[in-house]
Amino acid sequence: MGLLDYLRSPGGTGKGSAAVAKERLQILVAHDRAARDRPSYLPRLQQEILAVIRKYVEIDNDAVSVHYEQEDRHEILELNIVLPDPESRA
Repeated sequence: MGLLDYLRSPGGTGKGSAAVAKERLQILVAHDRAARDRPSYLPRLQQEILAVIRKYVEIDNDAVSVHYEQEDRHEILELNIVLPDPESRA
């Protein structure tokens, strides 16, 4: 279940609407904070990396996931791309 599915679901757990609203708000705030901590160049960097890869391999946007982390003195950018099967490209 994705984040949007969770936000759209009626609750189904027997919780009151206030508890469900509070959980949903906490998720949205956490997501907003994570996005705010990312450097402004990250979307452009992702597009440029994908453009280089697409010169050699056709990939779908849905096959790409990006994860960014900040630790003490360094930043980690993780870009996962599901490449198509080489035999299917023939």
